[in-house]
Amino acid sequence: MVAEVKSIHAPEAELARLRTLFDTQRAAFRRHPYPTAEERIEHLKRIKPMLLDNIDAIVEALNKDFGGRSEDETRIAEILTSLEGIKYYSKRVRKLMKPQKRASGSMGFPGASSVVYQPLGVIGVIVPWNYPVYLAVGPLLAALAAGNRVMIKMSEATPHIGELLQQLIAKTFGDDHVVVVNGDVEVGVAFSRLPFDHLLFTGSTSVGRHIMRAAAENLTPVTLELGGKSPTIIGEDFPMKDAVERIAFGKCFNAGQTCVAPDYVMCPRNRVDEFIDAFRAQVGQMYPSIVNNPDVTSVINDRQHSRLSGYIEDARAKGARIVEINPANEDFSNTRKMPFTLVLDVTDDMKIAQDEIFGPLMIVQPYDNLDQAIDYINDRPRPLALYYFDWNSERAQYVLNNTHSGGVCLNDTMSHVGIDDLPFGGVGDSGMGHYHGPEGFYTFSKAKGVFRKGRMNATRNILPPFGRGMHRFIYKYLMK
Repeated sequence: MVAEVKSIHAPEAELARLRTLFDTQRAAFRRHPYPTAEERIEHLKRIKPMLLDNIDAIVEALNKDFGGRSEDETRIAEILTSLEGIKYYSKRVRKLMKPQKRASGSMGFPGASSVVYQPLGVIGVIVPWNYPVYLAVGPLLAALAAGNRVMIKMSEATPHIGELLQQLIAKTFGDDHVVVVNGDVEVGVAFSRLPFDHLLFTGSTSVGRHIMRAAAENLTPVTLELGGKSPTIIGEDFPMKDAVERIAFGKCFNAGQTCVAPDYVMCPRNRVDEFIDAFRAQVGQMYPSIVNNPDVTSVINDRQHSRLSGYIEDARAKGARIVEINPANEDFSNTRKMPFTLVLDVTDDMKIAQDEIFGPLMIVQPYDNLDQAIDYINDRPRPLALYYFDWNSERAQYVLNNTHSGGVCLNDTMSHVGIDDLPFGGVGDSGMGHYHGPEGFYTFSKAKGVFRKGRMNATRNILPPFGRGMHRFIYKYLMK
């Protein structure tokens, strides 16, 4: 199976295989369209040993793909998060599957109304390269909990973990239930054009637009988990050391290659130097050295490294102040690792101000009052995450009420993504739809309204000819 999927040099054969896999899963779903709660829980629990028994192989594969991926970051962000998701849905499947009672009103008397959550069918999941295990397993868990079949397309930028996950899934599920495919961009395009019952894509906003166009040809509903420039606001009197410790975690983890990593920091103008000093000290404490430090993850490939280096060169040429944090004064010329870098005096014509950074660079933008910071954020596309540091609950609520973002952390960064009971999803340019939590189950289910009529047919009282007593009663007393 691995050899067949990897033969991207014969795209016609591969595209035909994609359609065969899809047809196989659709036929299997028609034979068994409503798995029981026990079956769904068993499907979810298969994934736990698949991950735990292969942690070392997963760590090694991701290390090869990144050219240096922190083992602990892999264990925390890929394995632990996935295991927590298995626990979450396994405990809640029965409750989520129960029909919800709804009011029937006078028009439905006598009768009973409910909403039944029915599996959709075959779900497509397109996975990015930055957290390829977690961002494959997370949607898979929600889709299996909802009773579906799943096809997963891995990123061509992470071929080692793509091949490994393909092999592991093939040992854990039949092709008619869950299957992983790999391949180049052409295969990815063909994948997005399959007539899935729902398609979830995680990646850039620009590619998300292409995915949505392709899905529209089949009227396939989509969930788009995109990204954007997630802002962080430091309150005027929030302890700087505490803020920086939490911001540095979100920015430095996975070398900033996270869709919800802080992209720019809104810092009180009179505290900018305090922030720089505190951030430099925090990064130096976390990473006394960088180049040969196994705790520091590399930029994924040369193309992304060149893009990030270009942001710095462009910003510097246009007058930005670059603060490079290099605790050991190392030479980075022969590595894809980069020093964590702050960029100040940024203007809108700089590339770093226009694009999602997605790397170990961060803008520091001064502000004079909270409304100014909020206006700056609201003048730009709505982000996937927003972070606000302030112990004052009234000001925090003011920020919540006056900004839009996919999710929010108050007094922290990134941690909301790992809370399984919270929905995860963007808004506007940062995406549409949700998964995680109950919302993940509902995303991959059809909420089917069901009305069950009683033995007595009250409708006969309003049958023609009109103008009889019941009609006059309705018009006089109910139409108010």
